[in-house]
Amino acid sequence: MAMAAADIERLIRAGIPDAQVTIRDLAGDGDHYAATVIAESFRGKSRVAQHKAVYDALQGEMGGALHALALQTGTP
Repeated sequence: MAMAAADIERLIRAGIPDAQVTIRDLAGDGDHYAATVIAESFRGKSRVAQHKAVYDALQGEMGGALHALALQTGTP
């Protein structure tokens, strides 16, 4: 079952409260998304640590209900 963009955004915002989140459905199929996550809490963290924080916020949905996510992260 596909995951809705609103659910992805909700999970990320719950796990990273200061995040500005933009989600795009890349294929129009509800399975392939791109996310841009900008958060002050990422400051000083490596790109790997930033991505891990996003994946942790997704609570194990990556690879399950969420099939593919192209991820960009950064600080404001």
